[in-house]
Amino acid sequence: MTALPLIIDCDPGVDDAIALLLALASPEALNLLGITTVAGNVPLSLTQQNALKICELAGRPEVPIFAGCPRPLLRPLLTAEHVHGTTGLEGVTFPNPSMSLQSQHGVAFLMERLTQTERPITLATLGPLTNIAVALIQEPAIANQIERIVVMGGAITQGNVTPAAEFNIYVDPHAAQVVFEAGLNLTLISLDVTHQVLTTPERLERIRAINTPVSAAAADLLAYYGTADAERYGLPGAPLHDPCVIAYLLAPHLFSGRALRVDIEVNSPLTLGQTLVDCWQSTAQPPNAQVIEQVDADGLYGLLINQLAKL
Repeated sequence: MTALPLIIDCDPGVDDAIALLLALASPEALNLLGITTVAGNVPLSLTQQNALKICELAGRPEVPIFAGCPRPLLRPLLTAEHVHGTTGLEGVTFPNPSMSLQSQHGVAFLMERLTQTERPITLATLGPLTNIAVALIQEPAIANQIERIVVMGGAITQGNVTPAAEFNIYVDPHAAQVVFEAGLNLTLISLDVTHQVLTTPERLERIRAINTPVSAAAADLLAYYGTADAERYGLPGAPLHDPCVIAYLLAPHLFSGRALRVDIEVNSPLTLGQTLVDCWQSTAQPPNAQVIEQVDADGLYGLLINQLAKL
């Protein structure tokens, strides 16, 4: 079976970095055509540099990286340095990358690559959906060349920025609305799933025990990351969000879900950015997403550890 053509859109960020490492360690399954970066966890000037640093750490300097949108469509940028640190990769000091960004804008790359592809491409989105929305607005026909879009974002029960909203969707809810209404083959992995995947001390030690420069960096990043969420929710470890998207592409049997209707709230000051998931299928609106509800966390960490050992 040939490797899945894939573009990753991200805002690295610690959990984005772990997701990128998982993808970069899996060339037999994922043909990574490019990485586009967006402002989110930290500003674009940092997310683009962090993507370069992670590709170099993984020994994959041939992967092209494109800087995308520096702010949401309509709102001021909200960042999350309190979670990821001032650089976005708190816990590790990386050397300045020798790789360079591509000169083409990330949105232009998305439109060009999707327009010219002979085989539909899968998109993995790990941050705010600004780049994807702008590409769809400028070139709606690219929707026909998207095989699937797997989104880390949203929350069915409770948010992590407000009681209603998860960070990626809250940062740019208008972009999320564009994407969710574009008629795409869309899979949603929300906080309700990622909070099942916890970096417990035992799992962290298994990563460190791989005993490579990559595993050491991953363990150091994860040791800092997510402690605030673990304390807030009373969890025995930090939730691991973005790697769930790549794990889903590599091992979909670890996940289960169902087709449901998802709408994005863009008007209410109280619930801005909420993903309204019709779990009861109570409206006449047809489903527009495969909503993942359960994950085999032990299986996911086993996959992550096995793949990290290859780098």
